[in-house]
Amino acid sequence: MESFDGTAISYRRLGSGPPVVLVHGSGGGLHSWQPVAEHLSARFELWMPARRGYAPSGPGRSPKRFADEVGDLEALITEIGRPVDLVGMSYGATVALHAVASGLPVRSLVLWEPPLYAAGEELTPVLDEFAELSATGDRRCADRLLAEKVARVPAALLDLMDAGEPADDEPDDALGWHRDLESMAADSADLGRWSTVTVPTLLMRGADTWQPMPETLDRLANALPHVTCTTFPGQMHFAPSVVPEAVAAEITRFLSRS
Repeated sequence: MESFDGTAISYRRLGSGPPVVLVHGSGGGLHSWQPVAEHLSARFELWMPARRGYAPSGPGRSPKRFADEVGDLEALITEIGRPVDLVGMSYGATVALHAVASGLPVRSLVLWEPPLYAAGEELTPVLDEFAELSATGDRRCADRLLAEKVARVPAALLDLMDAGEPADDEPDDALGWHRDLESMAADSADLGRWSTVTVPTLLMRGADTWQPMPETLDRLANALPHVTCTTFPGQMHFAPSVVPEAVAAEITRFLSRS
């Protein structure tokens, strides 16, 4: 599919039923929603795009802005030909909020832990350092930078994650991360603006996800006019991969009644 500016956007389509678009987070791709999608495809027609910057989609222009990804979703929904339910994971949940606020034909919204605290000029030095590390091929330090300065992973957990070099068969997502950081650095951390999102919204989180995500999600829940909140006990930010069946069941319950 060709987006508004000529960028090629690839996607996977799976299942049958009401159309649902699943938007992946930073460092993701066509595979990101697959564990959850396997439990949704019997009830829904799933559309899973690779966001611009993530292969096999095109790189898109630089600097990227959230408006570019809203344009990509608009092109995809036009191809689908009818309003959709929109589901976003992490950074993809931020994209989904922007899409609904922009007036795209979305019936309902499902969000998994959008990192709305990671926005604004404070990310510009992170973007610059990430670009330098990526240029020298230092993936280990680049990954730690993202975990520490963007995801705000606690020090103890950082040390556990920093156990070795990335596997050779892991996809190189540096370009996608770079584009995402461009968008976040140009965005606002103002959560009050999301009060314009009036569609039914499911806001999901892990009970053990670290700060500042819980505080951010509480503030987002207060801003959203029609929100249902769900917490997964014993889970952190990675629950869609760790307990996909439980996440899919919650999405199904919400979409079936919204």
